[in-house]
Amino acid sequence: MVIWYVLPRNYPYLAIALFFVILAKRGSTLSKTVINHERIHFVQQRELLWIPFLLWYAIEYLIRLWQYNDWHEAYLNISFEREAFENEWRMDYRCWHRQPYAWVKYFRKSRAKFGS
Repeated sequence: MVIWYVLPRNYPYLAIALFFVILAKRGSTLSKTVINHERIHFVQQRELLWIPFLLWYAIEYLIRLWQYNDWHEAYLNISFEREAFENEWRMDYRCWHRQPYAWVKYFRKSRAKFGS
């Protein structure tokens, strides 16, 4: 895994996992929890062979944007993000506890509204 600090400081998120590279905000420090969150995305991407993952992510984002009419709520409700956020603190999740395609169970139900 490689971390490249290339995202602009005003980018809305701290990091992005893309193919085996974490793109992070310039000047930021990534916690173990954030790195684990991004590593969960690596597993998801590998399961779907990268390009289908990116397509699914984009399509689901558009569906969630239509559903919530808020870009941040749409992002938080993407099934891949919900799995990663729910399990980012479990450092052994990717290796020992995660079932293949675990993100699917997050697709149907929506999470509680952010901030409520």
